[in-house]
Parts: sequence; structure tokens; C-alpha cells
Amino acid sequence: MRITSDWHIHSRNSCDEACMEVADLVRRAEASGIRDFGLTDHLHTPGNLPDLVRSRQEYVASIPPPGFHFGVEVSCVSAWELEQIASGRHGCPVYGLRQGGPAGGRLAIGLSPEDIGRLGVEYVVGGTHWPMYVPLERQEVIRDYHRQNMFLAAHPLVDIVAHPWWWMGRWQAADGSYPAEPWFDDFGRIPASLHDEFAAAAREHGTAVELNLGAVVLNPGYPDRFRHEYVEYLAGLQARGVRLSIGSDCHDRHYAVDFTAAEAMLDRAGIDAAALWRLPLRQGPAGGHAA
Repeated sequence: MRITSDWHIHSRNSCDEACMEVADLVRRAEASGIRDFGLTDHLHTPGNLPDLVRSRQEYVASIPPPGFHFGVEVSCVSAWELEQIASGRHGCPVYGLRQGGPAGGRLAIGLSPEDIGRLGVEYVVGGTHWPMYVPLERQEVIRDYHRQNMFLAAHPLVDIVAHPWWWMGRWQAADGSYPAEPWFDDFGRIPASLHDEFAAAAREHGTAVELNLGAVVLNPGYPDRFRHEYVEYLAGLQARGVRLSIGSDCHDRHYAVDFTAAEAMLDRAGIDAAALWRLPLRQGPAGGHAA
């Protein structure tokens, strides 16, 4: 297969280590043969909204071609932490409140339909990025991540569920690898029934599931066995009627992705390129501004 789309890319306007200029992305995407793509800077809580304003302004200034779209990556958070932040007692923490909340509490995203309209957001990528106040134990994390993925698959504002079963942080070895927990020694630790439930939810709500290249499929910190099992898992979702999307999750200064290596892995798994999710070409100029 040939990868010609990329729906998960970060610019220097993201709140993390991302550092790419949007105009440089446009040039390098064209040189890489990526025809349909989107900018998706982070929004964890409403504290990131000024970042998205800058992202939108830089996107419009790049004079985006018709295949270049403006999106956002939201994190699954809790209603409790959004209420706490809105109270003003915690300032405006960019990454939200990562402790103190109720395990099993109501989930949320920090983006509203009004934000989408004001910012000119064309699509929303939603990701599970951290456990939601549960003990850092394998089975607890698996249950919690599944709950978050299911919430995102059913959310009316989310178009794509980002990198299901991605993990970063605890259990990382000194060399940067993840040898075992929470599911890297054996992806079968996650019951097949959870995959079935997730596939059914994504199919029911018409939500795409991301095939994330940089954070998962090509992640050098993940065991080779897991990465290949993961691609087979995504192929299984596609076989169940779930639409997959391609996302590089690029955070680098320049847009340089090893699409050739990714294409070989996807070919071996039998992923159908013709069935991949994409937005239609934008009609007319991007225009507009966010304030």
C-alpha cells in the first residue's frame, strides 16, 4: 500500500515538545506524497484554547491547500477536573489535574461545540493519554483505558479515536523501552471481548480508529512483537467494519516520517488502503480567524 494521508500532526503550538512550523509542514507533506492531512494540536483542558487560537492563525497564514485541514487532538479527562479547573482554585493547569479525582467518575473532553465553531475545527481526534485516578496496576489500567476508549468512540464530537492502548510513563525501563507492563509483554493480556466491544462502539457511532505510526507502530521503545501484534489487532478491527485512519503523531521540528517501514507492516497485516478514513477536499479558501 501507499500512505497518502496523515490525520494526526502537531505544530509548535502544541503544549508539549512539538516544534514544527505549519508552513514547513505544508512543504514537506507535499514532498512526501501526503495529499490529505490535518493539523491536530493538543487540547487537554480549556487551558489549551489559547494554543489552538495560535494554531488556527498559523494554519490560515500557511495558505492551506485543499487537502490540508484544521483539526484538534483532545484528551479524555474527567468532568470532576473540568469542574475543579472552572472553579479557579487550581489556576489553569495545561495538563489538567492528574490526581485527586474519583476513580470511575464521569468522563469528559475539554472542547465544546461552540469552541469547534469559533476555531473552525473540521475534525476531532480524541485520545486516552493517562489513567483516570486508578491504581497503577496492570488490570486496573486495562479496565480504565478500555472505559476511556469506549467513551471516546461514542462521543458525538469525536471523529477519530487516537492510538488505542498507547502507553507512556510508569514501567518504562532505564533504556527507554517498555519490556512488560501494562500489556507490552503480551498484548493478549487485554481480553478479546474488550476489542469486540470497542469495535462495535466505533462501528455503531461511525468513529474511525487511528493507526498511529510514530507513537505505536514505529515506536522504538515498544517491543517488536507487540508492534506487530498491534497492527494485527487494527487489521482485525478493519475486518469487523471499523474505519481506520493514518496518523503519524509527528512532534518533530521537520515532517520526516518513515512511511516506507510503516507501509511494509500494514501490507503484511493485509490492511486495505482503499478503506482508510479521510476528509474530502476543502472547497474554497480556509479563511477566518479565531479570537
